[in-house]
Amino acid sequence: MNELVYEDEQIQTLDWWEHIRRRPGMYIGKTGDGSYADDGVYVLLKEVLDNAIDEHMMGFGKTIDITIDQGVVTVRDYGRGIPLGKVVDVSSKMNTGGKYDSKAFKKSVGLNGVGIKAVNALSSYMLVQSFRDGETKAAEYRQAHLEGDLPVSPTTQPNGTLVNFIPDEEIFENYHYRDEFVEPLLKNYVFLNSGLIIYYNGKKLYSKNGLVDLLSEYMTCDPLYPIIHLSGQDIEIAITHANQYGEEYYSFVNGQFTTQGGTHLSSFKESVSRVIKEYYSKNFEYSDIRMGMVAAVAIKVEEPVFESQTKTKLGSKDMVPGGPTVPKFIGDFIKKELDNYLHKTSDTTDALLKKILDSEKERKAIAGVTKLARERAKKAGLHNKKLRDCRLHYSDSKGENLEETCIFITEGDSASGSITQSRDPNYQAVFSLRGKPLNTFGETKQIVYRNEEFNLLQAALDIEDGLEGLRYNKVIIATDADVDGMHIRLLIITFFLQFFPDLIKNNHVFILQTPLFRVRNKKETLYCYSEEERLNAIEKLGPNPEITRFKGLGEISPDEFKHFIGKDLRLDPVSMRKQDAVKEMLEFYMGKNTMERQSFIINNLVVEEDMAV
Repeated sequence: MNELVYEDEQIQTLDWWEHIRRRPGMYIGKTGDGSYADDGVYVLLKEVLDNAIDEHMMGFGKTIDITIDQGVVTVRDYGRGIPLGKVVDVSSKMNTGGKYDSKAFKKSVGLNGVGIKAVNALSSYMLVQSFRDGETKAAEYRQAHLEGDLPVSPTTQPNGTLVNFIPDEEIFENYHYRDEFVEPLLKNYVFLNSGLIIYYNGKKLYSKNGLVDLLSEYMTCDPLYPIIHLSGQDIEIAITHANQYGEEYYSFVNGQFTTQGGTHLSSFKESVSRVIKEYYSKNFEYSDIRMGMVAAVAIKVEEPVFESQTKTKLGSKDMVPGGPTVPKFIGDFIKKELDNYLHKTSDTTDALLKKILDSEKERKAIAGVTKLARERAKKAGLHNKKLRDCRLHYSDSKGENLEETCIFITEGDSASGSITQSRDPNYQAVFSLRGKPLNTFGETKQIVYRNEEFNLLQAALDIEDGLEGLRYNKVIIATDADVDGMHIRLLIITFFLQFFPDLIKNNHVFILQTPLFRVRNKKETLYCYSEEERLNAIEKLGPNPEITRFKGLGEISPDEFKHFIGKDLRLDPVSMRKQDAVKEMLEFYMGKNTMERQSFIINNLVVEEDMAV
């Protein structure tokens, strides 16, 4: 039997850049190719931007220029510039930076001196150049190796820092930056920093009204009353309600979008609910007060503690070391400012009261059904035949790579069987539907509890009371690529849009892409997701390859399926934007049959003949 050797020579000491390149997930989360908003290439951009934003927050520099051209990123701020004698150190020595002394950067995002070094280590090329008081100093790197330590020289350029980098394709294979992910990232910065101007590839991004502009940008329903906007020292909040199910929150710490919330968001929700309840002097349930709430909260914390390097969840308990706690600071501000506002604006309080009473009425109307459904779900939770669960979950307090957790919602036993046999049981769960689910458009939430499948799906995801307990980061709809599969896909998306829109707005819902064709010869097998890929595969493999047309997921063997849900997983994100006119679109496609829809179908009907392959 071979024994593992464990001697002196097995002990390794890695250079700082080697560790980052070997374990990029510890520093930037996932790597990816830019197809998703949380892919590493956007984290690299954000790490560079955070330094520029910190300068602006300290009162230096009102403009940031950003260009992204064919994967090459350039960020130029107009702050004070890195001290010229430390340009090399701050870009290539771990735990080196100017933010450890809180007097210099009191409420900074990047406190650990890692960010720009991670960008350096994960880039094939990086240039850092500082302009300071008529002089400039630059350092050039290739895969974190210093190749150009240029001397200090005179310059006429204004003060500030320029960072130019190219993500390394060895790590971010075939990466690309997508405007649909870059622009929201940049807009959040201007929403949180009124007066800041960002030019992105020549396009000006600017916000005058802070978090009011943010809610106006992201809301997909009209507000029921004018957005309440309150701000003070180190805190800004915006609140309204809409005619929608669920709750929708945007939380920030020192300009960082904390997508997973944290102590500030939980304190905000608790405080707002309590103040509104006390204002009306009625024994409202907090869930009724918050149903349909759309809100944003931004605070500035000295020396913030986040629960990961990617800074998506705040763990800080105090606003400043030895100062007030986060709950007390937020609670005191909301108690005073929101209470004062409500006493001054009767139109707002009338609309808010009507919304709360409507939510209360609906909750009580379905109370009996809800109780029975919860008992049924609890029993099913012990042995849910529709759910083949995974070992780790997105809501776990501990565990590595929890952002990789996902659940496949499949159609029928054959498809779920193939996925179940080929999945990673640590991170991938499977929920099996029985045929076509119900069309829920126009229904009340009572249908979620009356319909066994929807109730069990809600329980499997653990989203009845909001997204805090969401058990899977990705909810993946996996249906056949035929007409019936498309219909089932639309019915599931309608269900989420109707009752859990925040699941889609927070980028948790995806469509699984599966290959349409398998093209192979005796030496090589290629899977093709489009007709174009099929033709390319035929050309590559030469004459007379064997071509198989997959008509359903159940036709794909488990051995083959593992290729499609592993590292080569292809997903289409389901997004929801204000300009999508979701309500009107659902009414047209999923509402009652109308002459308009019949005419649309007749005028756009396309008959396709099966290709002989």
